[in-house]
Amino acid sequence: MTSARRPAGAPDEEPRPAGTPPEQAAGEDGDGAILPETGAKAPPEARAGSPDESAAAVDADFDALLADVRRERDEYLEIAQRARADFENYRKRTTREQQEAERRGKAGLARELVPVPDNLERALRAAGIDPEPGPASGEEPGEAPSEEVSAHEALARGVALVYGELRAALERAGVETYDPTGERFDPETSEALSVRAGGDGVDPGVVIETIEKGYRLDGQVLRAARVVVSK
Repeated sequence: MTSARRPAGAPDEEPRPAGTPPEQAAGEDGDGAILPETGAKAPPEARAGSPDESAAAVDADFDALLADVRRERDEYLEIAQRARADFENYRKRTTREQQEAERRGKAGLARELVPVPDNLERALRAAGIDPEPGPASGEEPGEAPSEEVSAHEALARGVALVYGELRAALERAGVETYDPTGERFDPETSEALSVRAGGDGVDPGVVIETIEKGYRLDGQVLRAARVVVSK
């Protein structure tokens, strides 16, 4: 079998070094990147990108990281503000409930106590002692008895002393009495026990007598005044 002959005038093929891969043809460098003009492969630094492109990529990554940090910061700030608002609302609610409970407790105790001064006042009037003497009498409510008075009068004045101390304690707690005599009847603050003619010059619907005074606590009616109204 005869070998193929070369055409006349063709240059001899340069022998390939031993160990060279077949795919590395002439015009290729060691990295295998083909150069655009010659068909040879480009060097690695030409394929890595320019410094401006690398700086732009770093800036983009930094901006994205900064945006994430700011977003997390805003989320945590919102959570903290919401927690603070919830705590402030809780504090106000508990304070309001505590004040309301205290007011209800005070009102309940006052309602239990207001009949006591009424009964003491009736006892003093039955004994002939004015429970609320005016300045003309020269006496103070609950004045201690002297040695010259009788035992009956001493007892009556002792009751007056208890009456005065009880009234003062109720006033310090915010309980006040009111007498609507001469005022127009108000069903919100008074209870009409009876109706009778008021006499000359008295219009109908006016309180002409107060049987029992009314009591208020911080403006709220504890017990309505019991009155007689003109017709």
